[in-house]
Amino acid sequence: AAPPLLIENAALRRGDRELWSGLNLDVYAGEFIAVLGPSGSGKTTLLRAILGLDRLSEGTITALGERVRRPGNRRIGYIPQQRPLARFGLPVPRKADRARVDELIRAVGATGFADRPVGELSGGEQQRLRAGQALADEPQLLLCDEPLTSLDLANQQAVTSLIDRHRRETGAAVLFVTHDINPVLRHVDRILYLAGGRFTLGTPEEVMDSGVLSDLYGTEVYVLRAGDRVVVVGAPDAGDSHHHHHDEDES
Repeated sequence: AAPPLLIENAALRRGDRELWSGLNLDVYAGEFIAVLGPSGSGKTTLLRAILGLDRLSEGTITALGERVRRPGNRRIGYIPQQRPLARFGLPVPRKADRARVDELIRAVGATGFADRPVGELSGGEQQRLRAGQALADEPQLLLCDEPLTSLDLANQQAVTSLIDRHRRETGAAVLFVTHDINPVLRHVDRILYLAGGRFTLGTPEEVMDSGVLSDLYGTEVYVLRAGDRVVVVGAPDAGDSHHHHHDEDES
């Protein structure tokens, strides 16, 4: 079977600035790929290009066997960055029947708050419902844009487990943009790290390495391991979890 996601010779420019070029990435069924890099490195834009919302400067993207030309493939799930949901409420996915939605709401631990007005929900509750919504159509490709931002540890774990369980049970491929690799590290098969107009791709052991990241950033960067945590020190705007900030629009 064709890989759920095939990115060939992709380049992305913003005005006269090239964010990256020559990106080739085959994402296989059941694979969990984390996308890391500083703000403005084009992580969100990459997801938007896969969804057909932004155009690449060059190259092609094939998602679930179809060349991406326009938005609207419902077999691609999308969990957007944390945004207040107060104005919209949560639509029930068209294809999913009520029982399936109820089961998802239970799975995300949302039974107690699913019927409350969305304005009363905490960020963690909203984000768990968003994850449930994205999984309701059983997507074979799931794109997650910093879904853990501003969640406490328990909610980070709840959202991550939900995504990982979907991947294991359905063989879906996951592309997961994050500022902090630690909450997902034990689930990650490969990391795509974008920085300074370049990228590197490999296993967590290969990529989260002082030499590799120093080369990528073009400056001295140290990868420290403390217990089962990884901390990147010295990278320009590496956005590690200790001085966390969140840009409204990444790219």
